Amino acid sequence: MPFRNEPPYIHGAVASSAVVLVNLGTPDAPTRKAVRRYLKEFLSDPRVVEIPRLVWWFILNMIILPFRSGKSAKKYAMIWTREGSPLKVHTQKQAALLRDMLDERGHGDVEVVMAMRYGSPSLPEVLDQLKAKNVERIAILPAYPQYSGTTTASIYDAVFAHYAGVRNLPELRMVRNYHDNEAYITALEESIHAYWETHGRGDKLVMSFHGVPKRTLLLGDPYHCECYKTARLLAERLRLTPDQYLVTFQSRFGKAEWLQPYTAPTLEQLAREGVARVDVVCPGFTSDCLETLEEISMEARHAFEAAGGKEFNYIPCLNESPAWITALAEITEQHIIGWPTMLTQSQRDARQSDAATGRANAAAMGAS
Repeated sequence: MPFRNEPPYIHGAVASSAVVLVNLGTPDAPTRKAVRRYLKEFLSDPRVVEIPRLVWWFILNMIILPFRSGKSAKKYAMIWTREGSPLKVHTQKQAALLRDMLDERGHGDVEVVMAMRYGSPSLPEVLDQLKAKNVERIAILPAYPQYSGTTTASIYDAVFAHYAGVRNLPELRMVRNYHDNEAYITALEESIHAYWETHGRGDKLVMSFHGVPKRTLLLGDPYHCECYKTARLLAERLRLTPDQYLVTFQSRFGKAEWLQPYTAPTLEQLAREGVARVDVVCPGFTSDCLETLEEISMEARHAFEAAGGKEFNYIPCLNESPAWITALAEITEQHIIGWPTMLTQSQRDARQSDAATGRANAAAMGAS
């Protein structure tokens, strides 16, 4: 396998470090064409759909994409903002805020960038940009607190596949999960308490996580257990008794059985049982997106109210909350131990001088 050409090497160039905050992805626009392109990339990943490739190719291209692209585009249009896709906007802001906080905490030479597993900016694109900047140490930070083969492992696949064609590899550190990280749980706790202080507290707190096929659990995926551990730790922080909260799973797709209980049917059942008000939070989503803003705040709300529920409250994702940015910084620090921190001005000047000398020598050699 041929390796891609390396950028020109300059003696004395300053090698640096970077954190890549990786989220799932989003279409470039709320249009049928853009959504189709995004869905094709997303649903073609064998980590996402474990069906024999030939069979799935026919289902995806002949059935799903022709019919689902338009419907999904309409849903995206309902939550699209002036700045663009909410998921992308929030992830960009989180990356910028994380960069500032790392600077404040003494990691001034660690760059923070955002990438998407599907869509743009793509992981390969971002990793190439970092190589061009002479970044030699990279931490990959998935935006998924709970590990799953369908999400986190897919990011690993993309990173390793990219570097399979690279000769000069950077040092890589991969964040696997942080479902039980104290700072992450604290951020969730503060977010919910802040909501309750403003809006009051409901009869039930429903913690809705993204679903995956039940088959993945039976084959050894730890996602289900990590969701429940997050929920248990959060409930303990909120001092909730077992009858005051529920764990559910949303976004079921296809006819196969997925992790249960399902979110929408559970909300309908709660309404029929006389629960007047529910508060719904999505701890597994760190940025508001289609699955939270449309599926939960709109569709699930309608299901609950149509079944007789009186009041439905959606508690937003962590987004740019200060406690969440602090959690991101602490998680990052745990994975960049030993990396150079902020340089003094004299060190910066010395490195810049060395780099300038290197460039001059390279130019002289080229001229000769």
